[in-house]
Amino acid sequence: MTIHSGHPFPTPDDPVRRLRGRLGGTVSLWTAGDDAERAGLTVTSWLVAGGEPGRVLALLDPDADLTELLLETGRGVVQLLSWKDRDLADAFAGTTPAPGGPWRMAAWDDTDHGPRLAAATAWARVSVESDVEVGWSRLVTCTVDELVVGDDPEPLVHRRGRYVPPGG
Repeated sequence: MTIHSGHPFPTPDDPVRRLRGRLGGTVSLWTAGDDAERAGLTVTSWLVAGGEPGRVLALLDPDADLTELLLETGRGVVQLLSWKDRDLADAFAGTTPAPGGPWRMAAWDDTDHGPRLAAATAWARVSVESDVEVGWSRLVTCTVDELVVGDDPEPLVHRRGRYVPPGG
């Protein structure tokens, strides 16, 4: 967790945070780098825009290692997480301990855009198109270089600070 004067701890009276929490969404894991240096971050504030090429936009923590490495390399991998990936999502979000680090919690396939969760059934290799400061975040827009969309029987969904069980 990073603490600095411009990013206070969220409080229950933060109406913007409360509104965002009510939107809910599928949980993604963004990764970048290679064996020498890699980073990952759990992201729920993101969306996909159609077009040629398609684009993926996300609000990323400007102080996260992932944001720095993604912007430095210009490439990354976005994978959708499943219900069984809850612990992995929490580890990459930095909300639970991960002895040995979160990378040891799952199998990964190396790609030229970064590590890809081997068990992911939906993922995209992306290239950074632009980034801009928006509030306390970086709005990063990426073009989709390769996309695989497989079955997603139990997506990991986050709403109001909790994971929503499948069918719930």
